[in-house]
Amino acid sequence: MADLKNFSESLSAQFRGLEGRHPGLWPIAPRLLCALGVLALVAFLGWYLYWSPQLEELEAGRKEEVKLKEAYQDKVKQAINLDALRKQKEQVGEYVATLEKQLPSKAEMDALLSDINQAGLGRGLQFELFKPGQVVVKNYYAELPINIRVTGNYHDVGAFSSDIANLPRIVTLNNLSLSSSKEGGTLSLEAVAKTFRYLDREEVEAQRKAAGAKKKGGKK
Repeated sequence: MADLKNFSESLSAQFRGLEGRHPGLWPIAPRLLCALGVLALVAFLGWYLYWSPQLEELEAGRKEEVKLKEAYQDKVKQAINLDALRKQKEQVGEYVATLEKQLPSKAEMDALLSDINQAGLGRGLQFELFKPGQVVVKNYYAELPINIRVTGNYHDVGAFSSDIANLPRIVTLNNLSLSSSKEGGTLSLEAVAKTFRYLDREEVEAQRKAAGAKKKGGKK
């Protein structure tokens, strides 16, 4: 205990009377403590000003590396499946072309109306009503409703509906209504036949301009 007390007093004595003395003339203990303080300060400043931004940049680089690896793997998969994707694109293009062929152009509408009429006459049906309605223009196609009313026997009316479904162009029968005649043996079919056609470039452009004008008007 006496040695420890003497060491403590000796250490304390080294810190007395330091004011006004050059640090190089300080005793060993104060100089070591001062050196440790300077070292700690340099380490803190180095961490805060240099190493910390470097580590953050390194971490960001690691994350970017992971993203690039994932993107590279996706590109590799796409490159491996490139032939299959091209084939699928061709198939989709062929499918779209097939659907477009089922939509008549504006100039072909008269021929399609004639086909619908001939489908009924070919089955021996009598048209009591065949009235095209107002064309409804959509984004990329136009819809033409046709109010029809035909009379004939049960089988011919059914065959007529089947013939309409098998036309090379798309025609649908809507709002079907069947009624039998008072005399019996004949049916009356009343429906709205809807056919569709694709819009030509001028009509599509007009639709786009109208949509643009509508958006501008809504912003005001």
